[in-house]
Amino acid sequence: MIAEETLVKELKQRDTQAKAFEVLISTYKERLYWHIRRIVLDHDDADDVLQNTFIKVYRNIEKFKGDSKLYSWMYRIATNEALTFLKTKSRKLGVSSDEFIERKANTLEADVYFEGDAIQLLLQQAIARLPEKQKLVFNMKYFEELKYDEISEILDTSVGALKASYHLAVKKIESFLENN
Repeated sequence: MIAEETLVKELKQRDTQAKAFEVLISTYKERLYWHIRRIVLDHDDADDVLQNTFIKVYRNIEKFKGDSKLYSWMYRIATNEALTFLKTKSRKLGVSSDEFIERKANTLEADVYFEGDAIQLLLQQAIARLPEKQKLVFNMKYFEELKYDEISEILDTSVGALKASYHLAVKKIESFLENN
């Protein structure tokens, strides 16, 4: 695996950019896909958002200053792209983002990814019903096993606020699972 500093340098140079971008995609594609998928819930939508994320990364790599890790920077872009996608889709349907996601959560049973895994399905439905911030924090902490410091850097939120969001999310998920 190529060192991050080297990769960033190669991404910024015309003669090495194409190859470096291939490395970037192969290195981060799956992690970013699952992060996006947990937000938008649908495979095709996640693919679209992932593609938009990589396009934005490509177009804006010159703006990456190295103040954070490359993955943290891309993760923030992916998060913003996924949330923008949800807002756009929900606006087209004339509903709130939360209502749109709840509708999506109710259709998860037909998704091959969740087929036959009732517990996973229930968990995803519970997560989908969380407010946006709690959902993001829960997914980052629980599924991606990020530390609060990393989440704080990505979401630009204090560690204390993140801990509170995570705790509330866990309580709401537990309540949903107990009642379903």
